[in-house]
Amino acid sequence: MSLQKQVMDKMKEAMKAKDTVALQALRAVKSAFLLAKTETGVQTELTEDQEMKIIQKQVKQRKDSAAIFIKQDRQDLAEPELAEIAVLEQFLPEALTEEEIEGVVISTIDGVGASGMQDMGKVMGIVSKELAGQADGKTISMLVKKHLAK
Repeated sequence: MSLQKQVMDKMKEAMKAKDTVALQALRAVKSAFLLAKTETGVQTELTEDQEMKIIQKQVKQRKDSAAIFIKQDRQDLAEPELAEIAVLEQFLPEALTEEEIEGVVISTIDGVGASGMQDMGKVMGIVSKELAGQADGKTISMLVKKHLAK
């Protein structure tokens, strides 16, 4: 079942349950799907990869907002953002631990024969594609830098 269909089904459930937080998060995702579909030069249906990227972007935006609110000691604003993250993360694949990501980074560096920071782009591209949806770019970047700097 496509992610769009899953989002719509969850939206119906949230409406019936009168879950406003979930409904708000799911409506934002639905809106992002519609915007992506209507962009010029895009085919009429989104691929599963594109859908996954849209949901990841929505989660990242909420994480950034929550971090800012927490930093400014506005827990009242951070809580809805964190609740929406929990709703959206159910559509994403299980996130990998840092150790698992590190294993992929090390094997990619060895496989590519990367020897220094000049190879970071090459390694990042391969690892990012391999771990799409399972790890965020910031964590991957940090681990690649750590291992290429040795």
